[in-house]
Amino acid sequence: MITWRILGALVAMIFLAGCNQDTASSVAPPPVALNSDAMGVFCGMNLLEHPGPKGQIITAGRIDPFWFSSVRDTVAFTLMPDQPRDIRAIYVSDMARAKSWEDPGATNWVDARKAFFVIEGRKQGGMGAAEAVPFGNREAADVFVAANGGRVVTFTEIPRDYVLGSDAPGDQSQNELPEVRTN
Repeated sequence: MITWRILGALVAMIFLAGCNQDTASSVAPPPVALNSDAMGVFCGMNLLEHPGPKGQIITAGRIDPFWFSSVRDTVAFTLMPDQPRDIRAIYVSDMARAKSWEDPGATNWVDARKAFFVIEGRKQGGMGAAEAVPFGNREAADVFVAANGGRVVTFTEIPRDYVLGSDAPGDQSQNELPEVRTN
């Protein structure tokens, strides 16, 4: 009987070791530095041509990240049913560490799920639409609100209608989901 118990324990240890390897591979990959090859998923334009914060989503099914000319578009991508669901990481520009609105930085990324976002403020995103301005800390977000209006929310608190809605100047979509081009 003891032999069966030992054999059972060994099988269980081997199984659990395999589970631990899966856990290790689920660690989020690091962000990619913004570069001249970064083209927006929705607009098809070079991200370096637009002011304001940017976003990138890294999926298991692609080598390169999906790039976004605005954080609003980054969040919208996660809500659209036709987009990939194998998201491994979502990074946004940490505007607390940005040089300026025109130069949001190439390497100052923050995990979107840990960031604080200012919504409903006066600053517009890279494509002239309402923006969700990300910060790595709450204090910087509060300072931004004092200067630009709006309110601070977390990633999960960003209203669906805010990122998928039709509040951009000249937007004629009437709350329809935008056409999505995946690479």
